[in-house]
This record gives sequence, C-alpha cells and structure tokens, in this order.
Amino acid sequence: MNAGELCNRNVVTTERDTGIIDAAKLMRDHHVGSLVVVEDRDGKTEPVGILTDRDIVIEVIAEEVGVADVTVGDVMSYTLLKVNEKETVFDTAQRMRARGVRRVPVITDSGELAGILALDDILELLSEELTLLARLTSRESEQEQKKRA
Repeated sequence: MNAGELCNRNVVTTERDTGIIDAAKLMRDHHVGSLVVVEDRDGKTEPVGILTDRDIVIEVIAEEVGVADVTVGDVMSYTLLKVNEKETVFDTAQRMRARGVRRVPVITDSGELAGILALDDILELLSEELTLLARLTSRESEQEQKKRA
C-alpha cells in the first residue's frame, strides 16, 4: 500500500500569517492536533510547514510569550518531511521514524498537497493486518480438524 492510499485527504490547512490563537481555534474546531501550513505557488497549494499543538505549548505557552502578535510562521516547523503519494507506507514509516515525526504531508508528483499521513493511520493498518494474520492461524487449525474428520 502506498501513502496516497492510506492518507487522510481532508487536511486542515492554514497560512504563515495566521494568528496563533486563530490556529488553535482551527485545531479545536476540526478536532486535529496539527495544521499543515501551505503556500500558493503557481496555482498549486504546496505544504511549507506544519504546526502542532505541541509546538504551541512548547514555543508559546511554556515560554510565556504573549499570544496577541504571534503567528503560525513564528512557531511552525520549517524542516518539513514530505512524502510522495506513491511512496510505500513502509518506506514512509521508516522516514518518519528517522526524523522523529508523527505526521507527514503527502504530496503529488508536482509538489501539491494531497493529504496527511499520521502515525495513528499506520498503526491502525498494521493492527488490521496483524488481526488478519492471527485469524489465519486459527483458520488453519480449523481446516486441519475438518481434514481429519
């Protein structure tokens, strides 16, 4: 399976100049822990950063920064790991582990935002696959018993 098949295509996005309070409200309203920061480039929406709820806590609240003038661009992560929608989920998971990130924007060949893939999505897929494998062993036992009967 590839990243494009597993990713969530309903991505909540924002721009660098969005105020941090508005960004937090956007996260709350959409029940998400991150926003993909996008920029319009040649008519394409391209991801340029990511803002997580953890970024807000660590960089703003814990530092006791006044939130009135803080923007997403002041706090977001700029060293963004992006994966192509054709990349396998296994390769994506390896890259996520190497970079220590839990969420990655998924892009098209032209660099346009296609979706977002979270660690939770990969874990859900793996748990489903493991469940199927576990059922295989019990099914094998059933087949053996039928054969003997």
